[in-house]
Amino acid sequence: MELILTILALILSVPVGGMLVALVDKKNNDQIIKLMLAFSGGFLLSLAFIHFIPELYEHSAAKIGIYILVGFLVQLILEFFSGGIEHGHVHAVKGAKLPIVLVIALSAHAFLEGIPLGTQLAGAEIATSHHHEGGSGLLTGILLHRIPVAIALATVLFTSKVSKTKVWLTLGVFALTTPLGLLIGLNSVDRFDFDFNIILAVVVGMFLHISTTIIFETSENHKFNFIKLLAILGGAGLAFFIH
Repeated sequence: MELILTILALILSVPVGGMLVALVDKKNNDQIIKLMLAFSGGFLLSLAFIHFIPELYEHSAAKIGIYILVGFLVQLILEFFSGGIEHGHVHAVKGAKLPIVLVIALSAHAFLEGIPLGTQLAGAEIATSHHHEGGSGLLTGILLHRIPVAIALATVLFTSKVSKTKVWLTLGVFALTTPLGLLIGLNSVDRFDFDFNIILAVVVGMFLHISTTIIFETSENHKFNFIKLLAILGGAGLAFFIH
């Protein structure tokens, strides 16, 4: 049941973002994305420093720092192709055609996120499974970031000159990427003698890149908007309640 609910939550988070774009006034989309990303950025950064990084160093014999750096650099490369949509650069990637490269880059990121989530559900002895039964911290972090990214992607798709059918089909494909990674992680635990903390460390590195970029780019003229600051602090504070 837990597996089914997790997959449903991951899938439904994308159409929820799409529906918000379809229903909310387009003028407010950018502000909604920025506030949601600010909250998720604060949460991911706090979660990484309070839980993931200490637990990775405690429970893994691998050179975790190297893999966290790899994840940071992988995300940097992915954002070269995505145009930075992960942290709110929607205007930079709007175009007339279906942004296939953008969708592939976002899907690769989403796929990698799902793998450690699947290994946790399979009972693998990775860092956060010692403290977070069922991987609730990782799942919460993925969902909190997945919804605003889905909103940003839907905004780009709806402003491109493609049919609404293609828009929803594209969102549907994107919705399946993280569950696909989850299923691969779930079925890899018993088949491979591998330290899955390495993949988790890569994902944490990606979280660090996304969250720090979000926080620094939620400022306007180098001054934090008070509401955005509250959103960042609220997200950071939420990580304290993840057990």
